[in-house]
Amino acid sequence: MSEKLKIKLSIANRVYPLTITPNQEEGLRKAAKNIEAMIKQFEQSYSVQDKQDVLAMCALQFASQVEQKSLDKDYASETVELKLEALNDLLDAHLDS
Repeated sequence: MSEKLKIKLSIANRVYPLTITPNQEEGLRKAAKNIEAMIKQFEQSYSVQDKQDVLAMCALQFASQVEQKSLDKDYASETVELKLEALNDLLDAHLDS
């Protein structure tokens, strides 16, 4: 059974205590760092005073990145599949002749 770690992450001037497995720590710390950087960027770029609005903008940004990667992956899979089918057709044609 894996040990649990107790860590604290600070996001938008709030501390969030978490109990996690050791293999989650690096990803969570990087995510918190990315959120903090994005908050800073939004606050500098837009005149947003409410942290709730900034956090909502961060959530939207991260969610759209995940969705875009999923769409890109689907497109790449379709492209590879079409190329493999074309290659298979060429091989079939060559072997039949």
